[in-house]
Amino acid sequence: MAEIVRMPKLSDTMTDGVVAKWHKKVGDKVKSGELIAEIETDKATMDFESFFDGVMLYIGIDEGKGAPVDSILAIVGKADEDISAVLSGGAAAKTESVVENALASTTIAAPVAAPMAAASSNDSRLKASPLAKKIAEDKGIDLSQVQGSGDDGRIVKKDVENYTPAKKSAMSASTYTGVESYTEEPVSQMRKTIARRLAESKFSAPHFYLKMEVEMSKAIEARKAINDLAPVKISFNDMVVKAVAIALRSNPKINSSWLGDKIRYNQHINIGVAMAVEDGLLVPVVRFADNKSLSQIASEVKVYSQKAKDKKLQPNDWEGNTFTISNLGMYGIDDFTAIINPPDACILAVGGIKETPVVKDGQLVAGNIMKLTLSCDHRVVDGATGASFLQTLKSLLENPVTMLI
Repeated sequence: MAEIVRMPKLSDTMTDGVVAKWHKKVGDKVKSGELIAEIETDKATMDFESFFDGVMLYIGIDEGKGAPVDSILAIVGKADEDISAVLSGGAAAKTESVVENALASTTIAAPVAAPMAAASSNDSRLKASPLAKKIAEDKGIDLSQVQGSGDDGRIVKKDVENYTPAKKSAMSASTYTGVESYTEEPVSQMRKTIARRLAESKFSAPHFYLKMEVEMSKAIEARKAINDLAPVKISFNDMVVKAVAIALRSNPKINSSWLGDKIRYNQHINIGVAMAVEDGLLVPVVRFADNKSLSQIASEVKVYSQKAKDKKLQPNDWEGNTFTISNLGMYGIDDFTAIINPPDACILAVGGIKETPVVKDGQLVAGNIMKLTLSCDHRVVDGATGASFLQTLKSLLENPVTMLI
C-alpha cells in the first residue's frame, strides 16, 4: 500500500523545509534507510532517508522549492499502484501513525546528524544509515571520525561497530576538573594610599617615557674593586642613586615639581628609593644624595630597608623626595615603566643587568646591558630635557670613575 513521506521536522525551530537535492526520481526503487533527499532546515542541510520499501511513485516538492513541515514530500508504494486516493487524503488517517513513527525516528537521528552536517561543506555531507546513527548515539561516537565503507562513503552498521577511537592525549580538556573559589581581604591603609596617589599621578600628569641602554661592564669592575676594600658593600642600585644625584645637579629642570600655577625647581637633591614590602610599596628618601659618598648611600639604604621590613619607617623617612628610583632588576625584570611619584616630575625605572652581545671598536663582544626608562611629567619636562639627563646618567654609569670627580 502506498505510504506518504511528509516534510520532516528536523529541528525544534523548523517550520519550513527546502528540498536541496533529490537522490531518487519517480520510478526508482527505494529501500528503507536509503538516502532519498537532502533537506535544508533553518539550521543545516541534512540527509533524509526513506522509512519504507517500494518504488518512488510521486514527488510533491520540486528540488530547490520549500514547503511547510508535514507537507507531502513524496509517496512510496508498489509499482503501478493507484495513488489518487492517497493524494486526495483518503489514506491520510491510515498513514498518519506510520509517518509519526518515522518522524520520531528522524528526530532521534537529527541531534547526531545536525552538527555533522553543519560542520561539513555542501559537497561533502556526512552520510550514514539510521541504524549506524542510532548505534553511534548510544555509544557516544562522533560519526565524523568514522570511515564509511558503503556507497559514496556512507557509514553503515559495521563501520560504527568496528570503530576504535584514537587515544586521547593526557592533556585533554575533559580530564580537567576543579572548583571555582576565591578569597577576599580588606584593602590596607597603605594600599589605599598607594592607589590614591598613583591614580592621581597617572590621570593628572601627562606621562611620556624615554628609554636608554647602559653598558655596565666598567660599573661591574668598579663595584667589585670597591667591595674588596669598603666596609659597607655597595649595590648596583647604590651606584645608580649616586649617578642620578650627580646627573640631577647637571640637569636641574628634572629635579622639579608641578604646583599648578607655578613650577618648583628644587635646589636640593633628595632621592626616593622605592622598596617593596608585604603590604605594598614604600619610598624612603636619601636626602642630599649628591653630597654623600657611595658608602654613606649604601649604609643609609640598608637601614631604610630593614626599617621598612620591620614596619618602623616614620613619615619623615619617606617625605621630601624630589626624584624617585624604582629598581626591579633584582627580580629578573629587564625593562619596565613606572608611574611618577608625586610631587616629583620624573621617576627612573631600572632593569636588571643582562649579558648581551655588543659591538666595540667594530668587534662583536660580550657586553652587560642595563635598560633605563625615564617617566616624565610633560607639564614640566620636555623630551630634550629628559634625553639630556639620561645621556649624563649613561656617561656616569659607563665611566663610574667620573662620579669621584
